[in-house]
Amino acid sequence: MRPQPELRQTAADTEIVIADDGVGIFKKIRDQMGLLDERHAILELAKGKLTTAPAHHSGEGIFFTSRMFDSFDILSGGVSFSHAQGDANDWIRDNPQYRNGTTVWMRLPNQTTRTTKKIFDEYVSGESYDFSRTVVPVVLAQHLGEPLLSRSQAKRVLARVELFRTVVFDFARIDAIGQAFADEIFRVFAQSHPHIDLQFIHANAATGKMIARARSG
Repeated sequence: MRPQPELRQTAADTEIVIADDGVGIFKKIRDQMGLLDERHAILELAKGKLTTAPAHHSGEGIFFTSRMFDSFDILSGGVSFSHAQGDANDWIRDNPQYRNGTTVWMRLPNQTTRTTKKIFDEYVSGESYDFSRTVVPVVLAQHLGEPLLSRSQAKRVLARVELFRTVVFDFARIDAIGQAFADEIFRVFAQSHPHIDLQFIHANAATGKMIARARSG
């Protein structure tokens, strides 16, 4: 029997929990896109514009929904993707109790001043209201904590970012990056995609210097 959605409300906030007993969202993305594992699927999901059924949806729903709630979690395949307002990072966590199916948990304060328009205005532009800006949480590309050194790792981060006009690489919780990793993003990709504005945030001094070196090259 498929689990029923739950709505929980207190004087402070409202929680919504939706679950199913399918193959699992991260496993489906992994298998359909030929990705490394469920964690790699989370990285792609976090960028936005990801869909496994383009005839039926645009791949924008999860990206924008995750930013409308104070807390947003997807739990599936033994791992979870978490996004929280006010937190500089998206997170991947191990959650072995949620190995089967998919569970989505959302929480929003009852007195929030956040509006749908405010959220969309951060990421869309033009008269067509095009989803043109994304933020890539680079830490999600660290497969099992590996250091980010190689061009192949950079290409993992760069996958599908050509769908956007502005790409912000968030280096929160990244201690350092290698020369080849920085060069692939901020010189090679930048030179071949001059119409894309590549930005970065939350980089420490060492990472900032490596990025500057790549750009000057």
